[in-house]
Amino acid sequence: MKQKITLKKIAKEFGVSISTVSKALKDSHEISLELKQKIQAFAKYYHYKPNSLALNLRNQKTKTIGIIIPEIVHHFFTKVITGIEKLAIEKGYNVMICLSNESYEKEVLNIETLANGIVDGIIISVAKETEEKENYEHFTELINSGIPLVMFDRVVDEINCSKVIADDKGGAFLATDHLIKNGCNRVALITTPDYVTVGKERREGYISALTSNKLVIDENLILKIDDKQDIEEQLNRLLIDGNPPDGVFAVNEIYAATFMKVARKFGYNVPDDIEVIGFTDGLISEFTIPSLTTVAQHGRSMGQKALELLMDEIDSQEADYQHKNALIKTDLKIRNSTKKVQFQN
Repeated sequence: MKQKITLKKIAKEFGVSISTVSKALKDSHEISLELKQKIQAFAKYYHYKPNSLALNLRNQKTKTIGIIIPEIVHHFFTKVITGIEKLAIEKGYNVMICLSNESYEKEVLNIETLANGIVDGIIISVAKETEEKENYEHFTELINSGIPLVMFDRVVDEINCSKVIADDKGGAFLATDHLIKNGCNRVALITTPDYVTVGKERREGYISALTSNKLVIDENLILKIDDKQDIEEQLNRLLIDGNPPDGVFAVNEIYAATFMKVARKFGYNVPDDIEVIGFTDGLISEFTIPSLTTVAQHGRSMGQKALELLMDEIDSQEADYQHKNALIKTDLKIRNSTKKVQFQN
């Protein structure tokens, strides 16, 4: 079976721009007869079928960017959208937001809709169900159609596109190390299933901090939450045997805030009995009682960087565009769920 061919692949084969290939396939007088014949013969051999809408987009931009996020109520994603929209307006672009609701099928449908002549490029954070299924054909097809794609936060390493991520591993190390420096020696991790990329990265940072401080890694203190089940009931496992952790690092602020609620039910005080740190720094972190010490991942900066990378690819005429990766640094925001230790000289 012959490989699926795209404008980008034809352009790379002949060392010309995508617009040159497009003109050659339209039999434009701007392209030499010899080059036109070669490109047309190559396209015919590989059964190239032009997408008229996609070709039109190459010549006449829609000035619209598509964004696909897993959930709209999450404070982090609203910050990302704010960052994208602010820069998009400055560049004369509109923004169209779609919601996957963590569903693989909804994500595929969103991609198909946006790719059908509506947008110049797409920015996406991958749905959990897509990560679980490990089925990324819709991303491959999108890229093969010549529509630029940038992934942020939850990304797929196997897909060749530009990506923007927070320093999840570094942020998790900061949080765990802070708990240990505060005197915690039984630090629990509340995390996601392994297939969720950000949870996996944050677990690695947690383990790295334990190792650096010469603490034993106790698998009994690592709790992987299934969001399809009752979260409070799952968190009980860390407290029910009467030997609680003295520190908890949760990979998102919802897990952290919920753990503090469960800890109160068991009669434990935060931070006197158990210190807690979350990840994200949204409104929950600020207004929960006590306020939550958290890792700030700077969603607005991530959104701005994602749009910059997308615009760079949209404006590029290179057939073999070199995709870029960006890492957004994280930092620790200290609040009242951890003790304010007074270090002595």
